[in-house]
Amino acid sequence: MRFVVCISGASGSAYGLRLLKELPGEKTLVMSSAAKGIMEHECGVSYEEVRSLADHCYEDHDLNAPVASGSNPVDAVFIIPCSMSTVAKVANGIADNLITRIASVALKERRRLIVVPRETPKSEFMLENELRLARAGAVILDASPAFYHQPEGIDDVIGFIVGRALDLVGVEHGLYRRWRE
Repeated sequence: MRFVVCISGASGSAYGLRLLKELPGEKTLVMSSAAKGIMEHECGVSYEEVRSLADHCYEDHDLNAPVASGSNPVDAVFIIPCSMSTVAKVANGIADNLITRIASVALKERRRLIVVPRETPKSEFMLENELRLARAGAVILDASPAFYHQPEGIDDVIGFIVGRALDLVGVEHGLYRRWRE
């Protein structure tokens, strides 16, 4: 399987990092410049360390990257975490960087696009943009963990969200205990 993992400049970079570690198959990484600093601050992980988890890596300004074209198929695209700025751009057809271009391509090609917003509370504009994305075919997976699996720490909370993302693309995992299991 071929996956693209986009990490935008929202808090919650640990979700993207964990997804990169858990995803099987071929992985392409795109991180915004803001995401690089946030990853270092929140996770203590350098950009070089994150890059080492992917098979391919492109800069967010590189609109000539192969993943910017619909002629290069992938099985799924994740934007995890996804800033509300990125949600707004994609929902309104603005593809001015590689992350928003990849998302636009996924939607037009009817490929799986999983968007993990990490923002609360949300304004009416934010909710409307998420609704537009959902109507266009994206899956909105809010970074809102459940607690029925009785997490023992932050790693379990992150594991739940990443596990739900993996569920959406049919990847088996043991990141959380399912309801009533």
